[in-house]
Amino acid sequence: MSSEENSGNTFSDQGRPEDQVVIRARNLTKAYPTYDNPAHRLKQLLWPGRRDLREAFLALRDVSFDIYRGETVGIIGRNGSGKSTLLNLIAGTLEPSAGDLEVSGHLAPILTLGAGFEPEFTGRENVLMNAAVIGLTKAEIHARLGSIIDFAGIGDFLDRPVKLYSSGMYARLAFAVAINSNPDILVIDEILSVGDEAFARKCFARLEDLKATGSTILFVSHSSQTVIELCDRAILFENGESLLTASPRDTVAYYHKLLYAEEASRASLLNEIREFDATGAIARPKGSDTSNEFSGDENLGTFDSGLKSESTTEYEQIGAEIRNVRILNSRGEVVNILSRGGGYVYTYDVHFSEEAYGVCFGMMIKTGTGLDLSGQVSHGAKEVIEHIPALYRARVSLPFTAGLSSGTYFANAGVMAVRDGEMKYLHRILDAVAFRIDALESDRVTGIIDLTLPGNRTEIFPPE
Repeated sequence: MSSEENSGNTFSDQGRPEDQVVIRARNLTKAYPTYDNPAHRLKQLLWPGRRDLREAFLALRDVSFDIYRGETVGIIGRNGSGKSTLLNLIAGTLEPSAGDLEVSGHLAPILTLGAGFEPEFTGRENVLMNAAVIGLTKAEIHARLGSIIDFAGIGDFLDRPVKLYSSGMYARLAFAVAINSNPDILVIDEILSVGDEAFARKCFARLEDLKATGSTILFVSHSSQTVIELCDRAILFENGESLLTASPRDTVAYYHKLLYAEEASRASLLNEIREFDATGAIARPKGSDTSNEFSGDENLGTFDSGLKSESTTEYEQIGAEIRNVRILNSRGEVVNILSRGGGYVYTYDVHFSEEAYGVCFGMMIKTGTGLDLSGQVSHGAKEVIEHIPALYRARVSLPFTAGLSSGTYFANAGVMAVRDGEMKYLHRILDAVAFRIDALESDRVTGIIDLTLPGNRTEIFPPE
């Protein structure tokens, strides 16, 4: 569980001793030269004293922060925002163009998949080489070799060349080496997104063990829920700028707003995020609710035209077509920004081009990583609609409660019927709609599902 329950919206560094800082960045900048055409690059090499034909692309610009011993800090942002550049600077695989960077302690990086592995070497040989590169002595390597092999769990592939490995096997081997080095600082760049779910859960359990022993963990992830569950703080990057350092929930909420913001509103949103970073106060519309209890019109939600599912997948149509999938509030308005605890209706139309028998409809809400959270069907197994004639149309309404923590979610839609003696999908749309639940100013919910009820209290008793 993250420690974001500290008072206030942002993580406070007040009172943290200087000797607890393990990573310190001051005005960190990384620039790459760019040229309008290859001829300019050649001229610059041949005549370096002539007019500079380069232009600088700033991958990072004036980034400053402190990271403390024992913290877990997530780095989030859109693709190209500077996240991986930052981790490479910290790992020492890149040099900054300007600014200062101090790293204290034994650091184990897990960066680009397969980085540091020699394709022609076996997995075992790469383990020995990689462990030496990150600072383990020969005695330490041999003492921990068994644990590394057991954790990787790749069987006979350990003694085969890594050029034969899948991406999941690369991840297993790299992670096994890094975490068994018992690092003071573990730096991870999105590598946990590959591999199977069982191994990912094993990795997260090991990360929890490292946290408990005081290791500092810094990682890039596009999984908002992972950041919320694992981190103490999160840093939001955009165009090389460190926009916000705050609690994971606040940072993720603004990340989602930025991810789906229309271009016309992006400048004002960036200013809002910078203001929050400076003051720790969320800019909210006048009269907006900040409690965890919704009633009346406070849970209507709103509509953000920039929030759209980009992963929609349609299955083959077999005599039926799903159309016009949407979420409605209690006024019948289409919304996709939902209020925590509010009641909404997931609705869609189904047009039947052929007659159908034993019909039912359904929906499923999922996280961004595809985890099924909750769904429902319109009719039970013994309550299906016996017959729908060809050319008829059905309107499906499935009420639900937005009992989820802050984040972006996706919903499926499906229509099933009996064909050839078994239930089959006549049409199914995965990730038909996307919707978001924003963070509350005073949020007590952890995990994904919100099961809280009003009446939370703590009683303190004197000694007997």
